[in-house]
Amino acid sequence: MTDMTEPTQNAFMRRLPLMIIVAVAAFGAFFLRDYLSFEALRDNREALLAFRDANYILTVAIFILAYFAIVAFSLPGATIATLTGGFLFATFPGFLFNVTGATLGATAIFMAARWGFGEQLGRKLEGSDGVVKKIKDGIDENQWSMLFLIRLVPAVPFFMANLVPSFLEVPLRRFVISTFFGIIPGAVVYTSVGAGLGEVFARGETPNLGIIFEPAILFPIVGLCVLAALPIVIKAVRGKKGI
Repeated sequence: MTDMTEPTQNAFMRRLPLMIIVAVAAFGAFFLRDYLSFEALRDNREALLAFRDANYILTVAIFILAYFAIVAFSLPGATIATLTGGFLFATFPGFLFNVTGATLGATAIFMAARWGFGEQLGRKLEGSDGVVKKIKDGIDENQWSMLFLIRLVPAVPFFMANLVPSFLEVPLRRFVISTFFGIIPGAVVYTSVGAGLGEVFARGETPNLGIIFEPAILFPIVGLCVLAALPIVIKAVRGKKGI
């Protein structure tokens, strides 16, 4: 009886962190949405600025920890958190605080998913045949490019960009590096929007969160996506020519 229960208990313990993340995410979606909103930031802006001026280092630490929790538990308000980083700390060093908190939170999801399901699923994919195995091999051969690509493309949900690599046996170091540097372009854009929130509040307006899709912003990001995809294309072309 003990021999049968131990594997079950071990499997449960491995999946417990991911189960906690899902449970907290569900709780946050229902109960925290009003607290992590643009309106909440607008209404509490003076208190936040006063606390920052009196306790700058502590504010930075609390902010990064809060950003980590928002990303790690997939809570609503990641965009508002990025704007807040700009509002409190300016574009620089605000974007560094945003990227640090987001990377730490993404790493937490990555590790929880890998510990719970990733290793087992990775072994199954490696031992599979046909199309599934070819897809995994293709991703393995171009991991750096693929990791940067899914971070740079605005259409890829951040949560999915954290989960997919955990199922494909991506090394932790590679995941952390590609996440940190891959999210910098978008983080700089939204942090700069947050840095201008003082004027937006004064006019009684709301920030333009669609700015990332404007040509002056979108085209450079598309260019980075093309650069990230270029090694994949070159490998595919060489493979077809037998080079």
